[in-house]
Amino acid sequence: MHYRQRSVLFAAPGLIIGGAALGASGGITVADFDKPELLIAALFVGLIIGMAVEQLLAMTRKRTWRRRNRSRSEKKRGNESIMLGPRLPILAAKPMRPIGATDQLRIVMNSHFTMQPLLNRSEARVFRELDSIVVGCNSSWQVMAQVSLGEILRSTDADAYSCINSKRVDLLLVDSNCRPRHVIEYQGGAHHQSAAAARDAVKKEALRRAGIGYHEVVAGQTTPSELRRLVEKLVDRPSVI
Repeated sequence: MHYRQRSVLFAAPGLIIGGAALGASGGITVADFDKPELLIAALFVGLIIGMAVEQLLAMTRKRTWRRRNRSRSEKKRGNESIMLGPRLPILAAKPMRPIGATDQLRIVMNSHFTMQPLLNRSEARVFRELDSIVVGCNSSWQVMAQVSLGEILRSTDADAYSCINSKRVDLLLVDSNCRPRHVIEYQGGAHHQSAAAARDAVKKEALRRAGIGYHEVVAGQTTPSELRRLVEKLVDRPSVI
């Protein structure tokens, strides 16, 4: 509908031109337009001329729009090249060189160290209580603290071993042959925060697969009598000769 309206508008001046052309060619006057065939001819010629003019204007506007957008695009690319500059090559990170024993000694000699307690106060209190109970049950068993799982577990799967190598257990019960038998984990008030539960699950599963017991002592919940009953159940009684 919009296209037809524009065609009629452009046909209006064409009608005048078409009528003038007909009059000049055949000696037709304005009075001759009373004849319907001449009027139809003039309208037809005006319509053709109006449509031609419309197409010519549309093509002109389209070329102008393309030139304007092309100049804007070229100007934008020129500004970007000035602002950003040439692309710099990305340098690959160099692998870290392993530090030898000589360099390690030099670094340690230039550093300062302080003593770090093996257990905090709560863990130390549980350790003393646990050690006393274990010695009372079987003097050949011992309690060890902060033991690395990488020292008491082995695996042919390198990825699996790397998952537990740096993890530690709070307390470990070893028998007379220094074999790890049971792990006692002291859980303080914040042991369920962050990823502690997930780390405990990894340790628990690895120990279970190795045949080592896993037990938890929860702060404020496990009483000394409950701890004693647990140890008495875990520690083997010495054989009577």
